[in-house]
Amino acid sequence: MLSQGSPVRWSAPDGRWTEPDLHLFPQDGHRYEIVDGSLHVAPPTGPEHDSAVDEVVITLRTAAPPDWWVCARLGVAIGTSSLVPDVTVLRPRSTGGIWADPADVALVVEVESPETARYDRLLKAAVYASAGIPAYWRVEPGVALSVYALEGTAYRQIQRIEDAEVKLDAPYPMRVSSF
Repeated sequence: MLSQGSPVRWSAPDGRWTEPDLHLFPQDGHRYEIVDGSLHVAPPTGPEHDSAVDEVVITLRTAAPPDWWVCARLGVAIGTSSLVPDVTVLRPRSTGGIWADPADVALVVEVESPETARYDRLLKAAVYASAGIPAYWRVEPGVALSVYALEGTAYRQIQRIEDAEVKLDAPYPMRVSSF
């Protein structure tokens, strides 16, 4: 038995990491995710990041039509990957569950931090696109909101919002500015 304050001890699986392995880790603020069976760990987020996530959630919930769900840090199961976007928008009549089905997801949002910028921009975006999630937003807190739409098997940036408030049509009509 580990005493309070002792480091958590675990061993890697013999093969790929899977979603049940994520339950081995402590609730310590780190974000544990799996990409194609490989473990990725991001450090705890700071107050600026958390404030931006809250702003995105409020903006999306305020504009959401009835029966749409806006969730902070809801996991999405994508094949051998288990990712946790900062914000997920689910369509009406979603199947529910601990891990969302990509077919139910209308939008994923990642709020960048210096430690996750490359991961959010490249790897996570590619996995979301491969799952057919139609919209992806990338928030650079205090700087800009980049809006992407799925085109084929990759995202194409359709707008970068820095100062002005603009109207967006996806995942549903709303007015937004940068966060």
